[in-house]
Amino acid sequence: MSSTNRRYRRTACTGLALALPLAALAACGGGSGGDASAAAGSGKGTISVWAHQGQKSEDTALQNAVKSFNSSQDKIKVELKLIPGNDYTKTITATDAAELPDVMEFDGPTMANFVYTKKLASIDDYVSARTMANATDASKAQAEIDGKHYGLGMYDSGLGIYGNKKLLDAAGVKYPTSLSDDWTAQEFTDTLKALKAKDSDGKVLDLQETGGYANEWGTYGFAPVVWSAGGSLLKDGKAEGALDTPAVVSAMKTFQSWKTYVDPNTDGNAFAKGRVALSWVGHWMYPAYSKALGSDLVVLPLPDFGNGPKTGQGSWAWGIGAGSKNGKAAGAFLDYLLNDTNVTAMTTANGAPPATKSALAKSELYQQGGPLQLFADQLARPCGDSDITRSCVAVTRPVTAGYPTITAKFSDALNSVYGGADPKSALEKAARAIDRDFSDNAGYKIQ
Repeated sequence: MSSTNRRYRRTACTGLALALPLAALAACGGGSGGDASAAAGSGKGTISVWAHQGQKSEDTALQNAVKSFNSSQDKIKVELKLIPGNDYTKTITATDAAELPDVMEFDGPTMANFVYTKKLASIDDYVSARTMANATDASKAQAEIDGKHYGLGMYDSGLGIYGNKKLLDAAGVKYPTSLSDDWTAQEFTDTLKALKAKDSDGKVLDLQETGGYANEWGTYGFAPVVWSAGGSLLKDGKAEGALDTPAVVSAMKTFQSWKTYVDPNTDGNAFAKGRVALSWVGHWMYPAYSKALGSDLVVLPLPDFGNGPKTGQGSWAWGIGAGSKNGKAAGAFLDYLLNDTNVTAMTTANGAPPATKSALAKSELYQQGGPLQLFADQLARPCGDSDITRSCVAVTRPVTAGYPTITAKFSDALNSVYGGADPKSALEKAARAIDRDFSDNAGYKIQ
């Protein structure tokens, strides 16, 4: 993926760098489907921990948490192994469950497949009730299957539209200030037209198109269009009748029509340099945009296609390897890792919204009145992955071992639509391909 999306790849759990491993996951998933449990063990001794190597500040925050844990007591010793992010999911996929660590980080969309292939165990018996209760509902939604939890995150993610107040005001554009007065899709289109009339080249919108959309950014960034139109990537185990409804087709035609307003953003600075007035992206761009625009930066929700504004959510999370012989010690470390000190250190390092209630409430960026309160407000209204009503906002990508197929087929369709393909045909083709794969794999049921 292009360098313009590095922050997204590292902190937003989108798996952009993991597209090929996700495809491999689907191939490795067949024939499994059982649940697996870690052994309780003594709660003492040495445990192994694997994590993805991200940006330096993230790595330092994690290394400091491990050092602090090891020095805080003498019963458990954590041995941390950092694996390059581009190789991380491939490494877990290629490693036998018995050889995996006691504790491992995983990218949110991969969770269900790791459960399906018996590589992740439920954490419910090993993390404390206090830790579980302090996790945000949105965070828990991405790692829950049939009432069992297989992980918890230190941070979450979210999407919005960053606006340049100076350019919006110059074009006479009235913009939303909260979720309650968001633009409709038509109002957003009208806004683009108004901005174009005041712009020298007519390119007023950034959609982070540099790397195309046939990847996880395509799914994470624009599945909210589907959800906001009342559709779904998967409903009751089927894509047909959910992904290709008339309302979703209409929404995709609208999305397609925006291309004429889009700056290709080849230098990654279209918004920061004031070439465009609007940027459709996530929380991870706030530091750069805030530095560039200062008080002219406004943060807005995505447009409403009829079922309320929606955003993606989900991020890296921590779980217990199914082959662990010391679940008690693994749980004790997770309890420590997810305390306010460590969550705050990590989210300060990467700018992501904290995935615990206590750290979120104290975050200068995300607390009530903070510059990124919108993202917290969105995450406070989680939909999960199936009950996508008008009243909820933050949607979890489908929690299924078949997610690699879903994201591959949807993002291909989205990329085709953006390139001029007929939305109805592209979505119907994607839905049929997803349903064939699910049929061939018995619905990826986890028994």
